[in-house]
Amino acid sequence: MSTIDLSEQEIQRRETLQKLRDLGIEPYPAALYPVDHKSTEIKENFEDGKKVLIAGRLMRNKLQGKAGFGQIQDSEGKIQVYFNRDEICPGEDKSMYNDVFKKLIDLGDFIGIEGEVFKTQVGEISVKAKKFTLLSKALKPLPLPKTDAEGKVHDAFTNPELRYRQRYADLVVNPQVKEVFIKRTKLFNAMRQFFNEKGYFEVETPILQPIAGGAAARPFKTHHNALDVPLYMRIANELYLKRLIVGGFEGVYEFSKNFRNEGMDRTHNPEFTAMEIYVAYKDYNWMMEFTENLLEFVALAVNGTTKATFGEHEVDFKAPYKRVTMRQSIIDFTDFDIQGKSEAELSAWCKSNGVDVDETMGRGKLIDEIFGEKCEGNYVQPTYITDYPKEMSPLCKVHRDDPTLTERFELMVCGKEIANAYSELNDPIDQRERFEEQLKLAERGDDEASEFIDHDFLRALEYGMPPTSGLGIGIDRLVMFLTNNPSIQEVLFFPQMKPEVFGKQGPDLTDSEKVILDILSKEGSMDLNVLKTAAGLSNKQWDKGIKGLGKHGLTKVTKTDDSLLVEVVS
Repeated sequence: MSTIDLSEQEIQRRETLQKLRDLGIEPYPAALYPVDHKSTEIKENFEDGKKVLIAGRLMRNKLQGKAGFGQIQDSEGKIQVYFNRDEICPGEDKSMYNDVFKKLIDLGDFIGIEGEVFKTQVGEISVKAKKFTLLSKALKPLPLPKTDAEGKVHDAFTNPELRYRQRYADLVVNPQVKEVFIKRTKLFNAMRQFFNEKGYFEVETPILQPIAGGAAARPFKTHHNALDVPLYMRIANELYLKRLIVGGFEGVYEFSKNFRNEGMDRTHNPEFTAMEIYVAYKDYNWMMEFTENLLEFVALAVNGTTKATFGEHEVDFKAPYKRVTMRQSIIDFTDFDIQGKSEAELSAWCKSNGVDVDETMGRGKLIDEIFGEKCEGNYVQPTYITDYPKEMSPLCKVHRDDPTLTERFELMVCGKEIANAYSELNDPIDQRERFEEQLKLAERGDDEASEFIDHDFLRALEYGMPPTSGLGIGIDRLVMFLTNNPSIQEVLFFPQMKPEVFGKQGPDLTDSEKVILDILSKEGSMDLNVLKTAAGLSNKQWDKGIKGLGKHGLTKVTKTDDSLLVEVVS
């Protein structure tokens, strides 16, 4: 990055970096810094005069003459620090305070503080600095909000595009975001505890697979050079976990990263986390009770209550949950009975009732579209939708009372599916026929139907698999409900995004320029006022951003009859 691409502050910080080195101070020391207290611990266990070693980012520094207050932010929170020239430099030489701390230490720098705990006159627990150590110099200023004389906050780091791309900055300046990910980890820990206490075994299965199986989804495809074979990123781990049940394990589970080459929206990311568990000698009725007890346990562990607020709704995860068959659900919301209806009849009903379908869809996909369009969004409180048509569930056991159905349920919460479970199909002959039916759907153009028959999985079933029930839970979506986040991007540290342009590929853009260009590149051109609203930037950020893109030659503004049109310059 050349200096011509740097902001004034970034240039100043690089000059400061050199001044520190000229004074013999290493801005990035390799030495151990023996932190012995965290901010929360000091506040919760106040002891006047206690000696402490703390470290973190300098987030505030208000010096007036020879003294002033600052603020250090560590992994647990923030704590006020009192800086006094005579405390830090008790001798005649005051240069460490006057020439280094006051002039060469910036907001965002990591510093270590050796000092004593005390309370200020207004009762705030603070640390009186006796010594400071620069641990890491920040060359880029943090996007900290500014507060005017009236107390109004300006330029807060709230733009989602920037927050997701720069999660590292987001976590620093919006520390409340960290709570979402702390709760996410609590969820994993609670699930593991629940399973482990029941004697189930955590396992790992392949991410790269020769056949994309276990679900109806479009996979990512790659190639293994040494073997010269195509491989697929895992879309589900179901078939491998059931192989382990065949091998003699009676309960196995896995938290898996799955990958599906499909659309992205507020509830879908191409890389997502799922939990799947398989338990021998059980069926889907047992699994319904197991699931509601699991989610009640998890909700308590994460939030301390079974109730969770999601948008305008209060959801209660306390067991038991309501149960409705898919057939009855469709009748309830459409007055249409799918029982005995042919593919042609289902297709005709969809077309006359506003459900978008095409000729590639078989009977199962048509029913799925009806349910998704007309029923799914109506379920706010946890509700089991049970007994799916056979065509919708190629890995599920046929219903014991109705051969046209399967023993399957999905759990709906706030109009979204968060869990899917079966009495697993363990008849290898029936399973082969189901795979062959999937092949026919793929040949018709259904890009989510499997293009392969997993012969090794069929061979495993031929050795015999005991009656088994399996459950899959979308972890990201469950975290959304338990933390009141309507977007999956908010519960992923690093959600998938369109790549940025760096280095030789193009000019090094400011954050504001990146936001504007990213929005504009999706449309090609936009009305200037519409673009400004979509960017969500302050007036100052907007002005700099739109002018900067013009100077880079990446955009141009054209005057039309009634507006100004901003276009991307190819």
